[in-house]
Amino acid sequence: MRIGIDLGGTKTEVAAFTDEGEMLFRQREPTPSGHYDATLLLIQSLVRNAELHCGSSGSVGIGTPGVLGSDTGLMRNSNSSCLNQRPLKKDLEIKLQRPVRLANDANCFALSEAMDGAARGLASVFGVILGTGVGGGLVINGRLVDGPNAIAGEWGHNPLPWPEDRERPGAACYCGKCGCIETFLSGPGLERDFFKATGINASAKKISIDSLTDPVADSVMSAYENRLAKSLATVINVIDPEVIVLGGGVSNISRIYENVPRLWGQWVFAPRVLTRLVQHQHGDSSGVRGAARLWAD
Repeated sequence: MRIGIDLGGTKTEVAAFTDEGEMLFRQREPTPSGHYDATLLLIQSLVRNAELHCGSSGSVGIGTPGVLGSDTGLMRNSNSSCLNQRPLKKDLEIKLQRPVRLANDANCFALSEAMDGAARGLASVFGVILGTGVGGGLVINGRLVDGPNAIAGEWGHNPLPWPEDRERPGAACYCGKCGCIETFLSGPGLERDFFKATGINASAKKISIDSLTDPVADSVMSAYENRLAKSLATVINVIDPEVIVLGGGVSNISRIYENVPRLWGQWVFAPRVLTRLVQHQHGDSSGVRGAARLWAD
């Protein structure tokens, strides 16, 4: 049995799976905001509940916000700040009395969709999270590419490519830079652009719905799609994946899948773009599914 944990800023989810991928148990609880020790106890409790329900012990993989530093063993780059500079892997292994494997949430998403989701059977998959932040994960031949710096796939903290004058210098990013892709393509980034254009606060979902009848919302969405196309073109130019799978709240805007591939060819260094852009299959289940699959080898 494989157990996956999706550790998020607001909720933490556990799921247990058979080796064939059948889900046996699932539970979701609020994440103790700002409390590291309480977070460890919650994960310990969720794993215990899964094993009691299934009557079996299992391997544990955990999808986390942020990454585990390969040199220090400490968490960093997490928007759940109580995790940063903490030895999360070591502390969980003590709590659970077994080895655990950690990967960031975007990597878990990419692995899940590559193994038995929207990109099943393909050799090169780039998974993208367009949500509160912008993340990415790369899977080649069924294996995550992590990299010596543990940042493979972190396209959201590159600058927006080919920016227009009105896009410079860009909004401040939590990483300390300005104009990161994340500041433009996250859900809050889309909502901020709409507010600048209208003075109205609206969700990304409402903006996309209104774009069918409202010229201003359509203009904001068109600018978003143009930026997404440019940004994904740089990914294609570097790794040339067979498919790019989108997840996160913004990925549910259906017009993206028609408009972005129509646009990105002008920036891709190839006469014809064969990379496909597809929506996730497993949705918010991809986090726990991918975390459990960290032990698939």
